[in-house]
Amino acid sequence: MLAARTVAAGFTLIAVAKAMTSVAATTSPEPRELHASASRDARTGNPWRRLQKLLAVPGDVPSRVNDLLLLRPDTDGQSDAGSEKEKSSNNKHVVFFHGDIQNFQEEMAMQPEGAQWLSWSLEQVAFILGQRFPHRYIWVVRASRMYLHKFSCYHNFVESNMFGAPEHSPFSADSGAFCHLRALLSHGMEQANLPSPLQPQGGADSIPPGFSLTLVGFSKGCVVLNQMVYELPGARADPQMSPFLKRISDMFWLDGGHPGGSETWVTDKQVLKELAASGVSIHAHVTPYEVCDPMRAWVGREHGHFIKTLEEFGACPSKKLHFKDEPPSIENHFRVIQEF
Repeated sequence: MLAARTVAAGFTLIAVAKAMTSVAATTSPEPRELHASASRDARTGNPWRRLQKLLAVPGDVPSRVNDLLLLRPDTDGQSDAGSEKEKSSNNKHVVFFHGDIQNFQEEMAMQPEGAQWLSWSLEQVAFILGQRFPHRYIWVVRASRMYLHKFSCYHNFVESNMFGAPEHSPFSADSGAFCHLRALLSHGMEQANLPSPLQPQGGADSIPPGFSLTLVGFSKGCVVLNQMVYELPGARADPQMSPFLKRISDMFWLDGGHPGGSETWVTDKQVLKELAASGVSIHAHVTPYEVCDPMRAWVGREHGHFIKTLEEFGACPSKKLHFKDEPPSIENHFRVIQEF
């Protein structure tokens, strides 16, 4: 989270009027670049031709919608037969939840605070993740609200105030982060005409062959991953949701933060015990911007507690403090997206 203090770049994520109670959701026009013809010569190597914007995709409830970016795997240079085989067999997906300020490129370009960080727009992040996870479908989920064009709010996944500070809750069979994500992916795959789409509901027979899922949260986006951890005990016991959870291979927390005064990292021992037992590979990548800020010392303490508790329960989370010998900066906060 770009957060909790005033910085030279002009962000003030906590000291802004806490009494604000409403905001309209932002909607952006579709850029022409995202509608490049599928027949464009593959030899151009232009990744924009593999990027598709899906607007107002419904989740578990029709009124709960999120915009999505989908970056398809790069099949350039493969034979026609090989490409078809890849298309039919590859069902591996990465889902990314962004932080504050980040938005569609054309939205950021119109905002003074966003324009200076265009290299971290949702489109550019999709390309970065495409290099990090080749041969996988990359999904970037845009927060349903961007208050003041900078505060991302994931209220479709977790109850949140206008600034995106979450109120976590346990699993519910008909709502919550897992239910919304599953339905969102299902409807997104259908709209994108992907082969073997995930079904929005159902048991093991509703999960397509070879389907796997990697979840990545950056900064404010980590609140979605945290909510999923709180839902794990109930979700693992639910026969309809459990098969979906078993297809989640990895969860990456990248420099998590939000404007609340606690619960930046999950510290509840019972739910962390469930996470440790889930079989999911856990990764925590941080920078001094979040975990070494003396004005928000609880963030570093909670991160340490998160790691220590998981290790006590037998998990082996991978962890790294990036740029530890450099001064804390927003630029390095963003750069963890490239370095993890």
